[in-house]
Order: sequence, then C-alpha cells, then structure tokens
Amino acid sequence: MTTVPLEQLPGRPCPIAATLELVGERWSLLVVREIAMGSVRFSDIVRGTGAPRDRIAARLKSLEAAGVIQCELSPGARRHTYGLTASGADLLPALNALLAWGERHAVAADDPQRAARYRTLVEPEEIN
Repeated sequence: MTTVPLEQLPGRPCPIAATLELVGERWSLLVVREIAMGSVRFSDIVRGTGAPRDRIAARLKSLEAAGVIQCELSPGARRHTYGLTASGADLLPALNALLAWGERHAVAADDPQRAARYRTLVEPEEIN
C-alpha cells in the first residue's frame, strides 16, 4: 500500500489531502465504484464510467500501485480482471456518503433517471 508523507503535501497537510493524492484523480473513485458493482473487466469499467480508455488504463495502474485494486490474469484466458483490495473496500463507505450527498444536493429531485440509477454500494465486509 502506498502512503503519502504529510510533509510533502502543499497547504494544510492532513489525511484528507493524502487520500486525494492517492484516489483524487478524475475517474479514480468511479473506477472503484464500477469494480464494487461487479464490473471487473476493462471494457466493462470503461463502459460504466464513460471515460476514455486511456484514462481508465492510467487510473487502473495508479490505483493498483496505491494498493486500492488488484489485477489478475483470468485463468485460461488472456484477460485481466480487477478487484478491490481491503484498502479499496474501505473506500466504500466514503462512496456511499458521496452518493447520499449527491442525491440530496447534486441531482435534481425530478431527474427522471434518479430512482433507476442510484443505489448504495455494497459494504466492505461484503467484498471477498
């Protein structure tokens, strides 16, 4: 697991700033969301996030280097699958909090896709 020395962070260094150094890049938390929701193949993660393929490839590499996800070669296939590590699963309550905040403050109450699209992610103990 990669960590960030607080003394190397600009401004007011704190654990929030250190967390954002590891998972704060655009698309990173959406990659974690997709894996938590069962999208374990690259093409499924790209489709679920709507991000460009090269961006997702870069995020997968950085998240793996940070110890948030793991990449495995599928048995009998030449495809990689992705899963959350214990560290990645520990992000799920934060994602659930962002989901709840977004429902209250970022998504219009009359948005026609609101009810059909948003659901709480699995809890960390449900992973593995």
